[in-house]
Amino acid sequence: MFRKKKFEQSTISGVQMGNGSIQFQGVHLNVYSFFTDGVLIDTGARSLKKSFISFFQQLKIDKVMITHFHEDHTGCAAYLQEEMRVPLYMDSKMLNICTKYPNYPLYRQLFWGRRKPFTAQPTSETFKSSNSSWHVIQTPGHSIDHLAYLNKDTGQLFSGDLYCLEKTKVILKEESVPQIIDSLQKVLSYDFKEVFCNHAGYLKEGRTSLRNKLNYLLEIQGSILKYYKEGKSPEEIKKTLFPKNYPIMFFSFGEFDSKHIIQSVIDG
Repeated sequence: MFRKKKFEQSTISGVQMGNGSIQFQGVHLNVYSFFTDGVLIDTGARSLKKSFISFFQQLKIDKVMITHFHEDHTGCAAYLQEEMRVPLYMDSKMLNICTKYPNYPLYRQLFWGRRKPFTAQPTSETFKSSNSSWHVIQTPGHSIDHLAYLNKDTGQLFSGDLYCLEKTKVILKEESVPQIIDSLQKVLSYDFKEVFCNHAGYLKEGRTSLRNKLNYLLEIQGSILKYYKEGKSPEEIKKTLFPKNYPIMFFSFGEFDSKHIIQSVIDG
């Protein structure tokens, strides 16, 4: 099966960025890995291993901080641990899951590959790099173990998949919009401006971008609850708020869908 791959490197505001992307059957997905002050944030996808390894080998990595367990963020973690002997840190909730080969749908394996097992250590609430102090911020919603990392000295926030894009139209079945709203409100209580998102990349006015996403989700949440109280079914609400069908909905066999936004709000 033909997959079109691309990899780019750049440096912005002292942060080195590796960005790998894959296009397959009309669906285009990408993921970033970031490096600053000895800290690598997320490890990219195993399907792009050759490119990410070339990126890593240019760096002097002291530690790896993982935002969450998903395979596009942990795909090269085993290589970093086994070959580069770098310590890995992440939230404690999915540590055991990551020590085993994962079980996730075939379409995700086609895009991101099947990551190898690795062993990470649990994060603390703060950590230090060569020249900076960091906050570790619990930001569940996209996944139960999701973390954001804030460099207190530079005011740069590494937000994992908390942002991705302003106007979310589809989410994974296990995601929770109410939790994402809570997590956005939490990170916005911290002092930062620039944001580095693992799918959108560098957001110069990152605080504004996260605020805009929060406002959008609050508006969507309000509309869903209003229609639901009026007696509309989730399917009727979907047709009203999200009438468009996106390729990822079909390609993922419904694991990504607009209906999950509606159901998570009703359940939340």
